[in-house]
Amino acid sequence: MSTVRGAPPLLRVGNAVALPLHPRSLLWTLVLLAALLAAAAATLSLGRLGIPATELVDALTGDTTPAQEFVLRRLRGPRLVVALGTGAALGLAGALFQSVTRNPLGSPDVIGLNAGAGAGAALVALALPGVVPVPLGALLGAVLAVVVVATVTGTGLRHPGRLIVAGIGVAAMASALTHFVVAALARDQASVLYAYVNGSLSARSWEHALTIWLTLALAAPPLAALARPVALNEMGDELADSLGARAAATRAAAITLSVVLSAAAVGVAGPIAFVSLTAPQIARRLTRAAGPNLVVSALVGALILALADLAVQQVPLGEGLPVGIVTLAVGGVYLGFLLVREWRRGVL
Repeated sequence: MSTVRGAPPLLRVGNAVALPLHPRSLLWTLVLLAALLAAAAATLSLGRLGIPATELVDALTGDTTPAQEFVLRRLRGPRLVVALGTGAALGLAGALFQSVTRNPLGSPDVIGLNAGAGAGAALVALALPGVVPVPLGALLGAVLAVVVVATVTGTGLRHPGRLIVAGIGVAAMASALTHFVVAALARDQASVLYAYVNGSLSARSWEHALTIWLTLALAAPPLAALARPVALNEMGDELADSLGARAAATRAAAITLSVVLSAAAVGVAGPIAFVSLTAPQIARRLTRAAGPNLVVSALVGALILALADLAVQQVPLGEGLPVGIVTLAVGGVYLGFLLVREWRRGVL
């Protein structure tokens, strides 16, 4: 157990890893897992092509008709798995970024990271089709966006006002580049890319699912190792350093991991807005715990994206709509609320 006031209790895994442990986090982990199961069942069973709920268990265990197998293996199954993995990656990226910058507005989408990743992916698709993988282009675009924002703000990404202004500028430039790429492509390619750059889960395959879940699996060990140092980092550099957390190194590692997770998410589904902003903050309110709340943030992110995609598939006016449009509409309202709150507190 930690003896530092404000630090969370610790669950030790070997000698190198100590995971923050909160009773409310465990409770909400179970609740969110149940909600994810319900959302997944609804995704597979609702609608004209859905598998009836009474037959869903049999279908998942292999007792399927050809039509049900098509829905599970080609249509909704890959899309659901990609949605869950992408939402989890965005939730984790946002939790890390907000924690180490000690800034509730310091999320990858607000600072233009996701827009930069989308521009990088689009540029690769146009300039080097089939030569450079789209996820690699997304990663390079994300890295460039972070470097530009950090250089412009000159405050280590901690000043909310400068962060927002710099992020808006980077996002605008990245968006302009992306739309130029879309306009330069042939019409059939442009329609597909337009959906992608707005954040879309349509036509996702098991290859996309493998990409995002492999990224999450590879990120799991460093995430576990960073959980305690990142939590201590929120108390200030001096205290974190005195407790062996090495604040500067922790911040660099966490931001690097956040960039990788964001780029992977953008690489498979496009720049889906505001999941990385809202998921960590909802997680904090649910758990009422200090620190990044990584597991709960990942589950909240997965649930947000799964529900948004369910709405896109089932609401009559939402059919064919990129899921990123839904998260943009809802997240934009939430961002407005945050801006008003920070302004009233005198932070902006």
